Amino acid sequence: MQAARHVVVALSGGVDSAVAALLLRRRGYQVTGVFMKNWDSLDEHGVCTADRDCEDAYRVCRILDIPFHQVSYVKEYWNDVFSDFLSEYEKGRTPNPDIVCNKHIKFSCFFHYAVDNLGADAVATGHYARTSLEDEEVFQQKHIRRPEGLFRNRFEVRNVVKLLQAADSFKDQTFFLSQVSQDALRRTLFPLGGLTKDFVKKIAAENRLHHVLQKKESMGICFVGKRNFENFILQYLQPRPGKFISIEDNKVLGTHKGWFLYTLGQRAKIGGLREPWYVVEKDGTKGDVFVAPRTDHPALYRDLLRTNRVHWIAEEPPAALVRDKMMECHFRFRHQMALVPCVLTLNQDGTVWVTAVRAVRALAPGQVSGMCLALRPCCSGRRGARMEGRTGPHSTFTCGQSRALVHEMGFSMCSGAPCRGLCGRGGSGQWAPCSGRSDRTSSPPECPVYRVGVLSCGLGA
Repeated sequence: MQAARHVVVALSGGVDSAVAALLLRRRGYQVTGVFMKNWDSLDEHGVCTADRDCEDAYRVCRILDIPFHQVSYVKEYWNDVFSDFLSEYEKGRTPNPDIVCNKHIKFSCFFHYAVDNLGADAVATGHYARTSLEDEEVFQQKHIRRPEGLFRNRFEVRNVVKLLQAADSFKDQTFFLSQVSQDALRRTLFPLGGLTKDFVKKIAAENRLHHVLQKKESMGICFVGKRNFENFILQYLQPRPGKFISIEDNKVLGTHKGWFLYTLGQRAKIGGLREPWYVVEKDGTKGDVFVAPRTDHPALYRDLLRTNRVHWIAEEPPAALVRDKMMECHFRFRHQMALVPCVLTLNQDGTVWVTAVRAVRALAPGQVSGMCLALRPCCSGRRGARMEGRTGPHSTFTCGQSRALVHEMGFSMCSGAPCRGLCGRGGSGQWAPCSGRSDRTSSPPECPVYRVGVLSCGLGA
C-alpha cells in the first residue's frame, strides 16, 4: 500500500491556513504544520503579534492532530524583504512587501525547508488561488532547471504550470503570488482556491477552530501594524524636508518631512487647508511633492509606461507576443482593482511597453501590477521596474511600478515611458489633454495587436 503523501502547510495563525490544513487532512494526506516567524517582535517593543500567532498555529495542529514546527526567517526577511522595502521607499517608489515576501520567504525559504528538511511531497498555503495542476499531478512534479537565457528553446516541449484566479474573485490573491517561481508552483497546493471566504469560515466554525475564526483579518503591511506609517518609516530613513507645490500654479502650499513618504494618488496632509489635495508628482532632487486639488484631477491619470525586464510565471512570454511583438490583454496594479484593457509591446531587452486603452489613476513607481488574458487562465508576475513617463510638455515623472500578467504572462516594473491622455499642461499652465505624442522608438505604429496575460501578478479565469 502506498504511503500517504506528505504535505507541509504554512500556518499563519489565521483561519485560512488553518482550514487549508484541515481540508488536506480530510483528503488523507500526511500533514505537517509550520509557523514562520519573519519579524522580530523584540525590535518593535512587543507590538508584533508573532508570538500569539505562533500559539494559535500550534493550537490548530493540536486540534487537527498533526505535527507542528516553527522556523525563524527574521534575518532573511530583513535582508530580502524589509531592506528592499526601505530601499524602494527611499527612491520614491511604492513597493509591495507582501509580493516580495511570497517570492523570497514563503515560496523559497519555507518551500526548500519543507522539501529538503521535512521531506514534503508538496507544500500548501491558505492563499485564495489555483494552479492548472490537480493534486496528483503536483505530487508527480520533478525539479526542472530554469533556462539560462532570456527565453527558452522554443522547440522544447514542457508543461507549464499556470497560476489561476480563485473562485472567490473578491478574495483572490494571485496578485500577491506574481513572483512565485515555476519550481514552487509545481509543488504547491492551494486548498482554498475553489472556496469562498464565507464557506471557509463555516468550515472553521464546524471544526472547533473558533480561536482563529474570532481573530480579525490582518490588513496592510504586517511589520507596520497599527502604528503611524510615517513615524514608522522615519525610524529607519532620515527625514528630507520639502515643499508641497500646487501642480496648477506652482504655489507653495505647505511642507513635509520627506518626499519618499508619499505615493501618487495619496491624499497629502497639508496643514491649514480644508480641501483635500492629492499627490500627482514627486521631485526627488529638490524633495518637492506636487499636488492637485481633486481626486479625479487629470494630472493623476496616465496611459503609457515601460516596464523593466518582465518576470514571466511561465518563464517566458506567450508565443504570440514573441512572434508579433505585441498583444492585447488586461492589467491591474492594485489588489482587487478592476482589470483595464491594454496592449503590450515586447522589446528586445525583455522590457515591455504597456499601453492602456484608457488612462488609469495613480500609476505609482514601485508598485506591482498584473496583466491577464481572457482566453486561458495563466499568470506571471514581477515587481521593480523603473518607469519614466511624460505628463505633459513641461513635466516628467519616474515610476518603478510592477506589472503582472495573467494567462501565460509575466510581471515587471515600470521602466520608462511617456504618458498619453488627460495628463498634460498646456502653454497656459492649465491641465488639458496631451497631444498624444510618444517618444517610443521600439514599437512602430504598424505593429499588429496581440492578446497578453500578466506582467506582475497572477490572475486566471
